[in-house]
Amino acid sequence: MKTVPLFPLSTVLFPGGLLPLRIFETRYIDMVRECMRDGGGFVVVAIRQGTETASDADVFEIGTRAEIIDWEQRADGLLGILSSGRERVRVLSHRRRPDGLLVAEVEPLEEWPSVELPVEYASLAGLLDRLLEQLGAPWSHLERRIGDAAWVAGRLAELLPLDLGIRQELLEEDDPLQRLQRLRAAMMAAQNP
Repeated sequence: MKTVPLFPLSTVLFPGGLLPLRIFETRYIDMVRECMRDGGGFVVVAIRQGTETASDADVFEIGTRAEIIDWEQRADGLLGILSSGRERVRVLSHRRRPDGLLVAEVEPLEEWPSVELPVEYASLAGLLDRLLEQLGAPWSHLERRIGDAAWVAGRLAELLPLDLGIRQELLEEDDPLQRLQRLRAAMMAAQNP
């Protein structure tokens, strides 16, 4: 078990994914400073109920450990960071520090197995490839693992306009092929409301 800062957000980060953030709250500026100084990361957890700026947001139990891979002082005065999802974790307990930052005891979850993308999901890989090109940097620079079912499902779940609850379910799903199946079902449901 390890104690790490929690960053509750209205999004889900998957292992292998990128998450650009604009940091403006003092507690998170301090968190970034600590992460940069100590070489540690933080855990992105989706908010079940509440808001990103609320001190009492209810968060999901499964999140993703992230590392800061780039940062910049933005023209608007905010701190911009680019974080990368590393591994899924389970939040065992959390508490609020006096400075307002949530910290948690977490345990890593088993890594998703690398499974070859079945031919029936080739269209999803093609869609992802086009999306990454359209988005430009930094997504267009990702190491592409288009033949890996877990990687394809993770990137699409991050990039497509899916409901937060569906994204969280996909993060919690251990089987990459089940994740792809559920992702395709969610996409079809969105096309035919």
